[in-house]
Amino acid sequence: MKILDKMQRRAAIWILGAFKTSPSEGIEAITGIIPIKFYLQKLTRRSQICPFKLPTNHILRELMDDSPILPNKPNSHAVSSLTNRQKNIAKGHLIDSCNKAYGIFPSFSPLNLEFSPGFHITDNFSDHFSFNLFNKKEKEKDRICTQELDEMVLCISSLPHTALVVTDASIKNDIATSISHVHIANHPLTKTVHYAVFVTSTEAELFAIRYSINQACIKENMSKVIIITGSIHTVKKIFNSKSHPFQSHTAVILSELRGFFNSSHNNSIEFWECPSHLK
Repeated sequence: MKILDKMQRRAAIWILGAFKTSPSEGIEAITGIIPIKFYLQKLTRRSQICPFKLPTNHILRELMDDSPILPNKPNSHAVSSLTNRQKNIAKGHLIDSCNKAYGIFPSFSPLNLEFSPGFHITDNFSDHFSFNLFNKKEKEKDRICTQELDEMVLCISSLPHTALVVTDASIKNDIATSISHVHIANHPLTKTVHYAVFVTSTEAELFAIRYSINQACIKENMSKVIIITGSIHTVKKIFNSKSHPFQSHTAVILSELRGFFNSSHNNSIEFWECPSHLK
């Protein structure tokens, strides 16, 4: 990689006629050259997509496709049907490509009914949900956030028809961890931890929110759900009607919320942002 970076740096300097001491990122941005690391990643992803462009009856497609050949008859030739021991024995490009293929394609579903004009949840139930930020002043920021969080938890802990949800997600060594806690009337309802590979932190966070909303809304006589998350930016993607790569996840969440709001005009949900290290 160092040799390739040097070669690209020299080419960018030659194109611009810049000084040799010029920063690599700056001259690459001006010349419009993609950093070599990202260019290699693009080539790798394109090579992994190639098997999916083959005809459906191609042997590679049959090996990488785990959909059943006939109803109620699984595909016995699929790589996913192999045991872990068999996969370790058959190590190679095919096994690696099959594992990473699930992270190539975005969760994209623009034709879902939830994103149809006139059917947006932001148009029909705009007064049923809200976004709130904790005080983020530089001085004593952590103490203020902790104090506001404690006050809110104490306030709603005695309410029998209110669910308090805390979610978080993180990625380490390409393994995403989604955590969700659901409490009702100061009693824990569920505590779950999910793991996934080759997904983004946004997808992991959306999954935690999706699971928590489902668990809270199916409870009878529930009128209010309060969700504390580390990323309000991720939450706002749920209500974004424009095309984005997480629509398959947000469509399920919106459908769940629509049913919750339709069951009573008093039902509502609040999203609060809090730094992850304070949870």
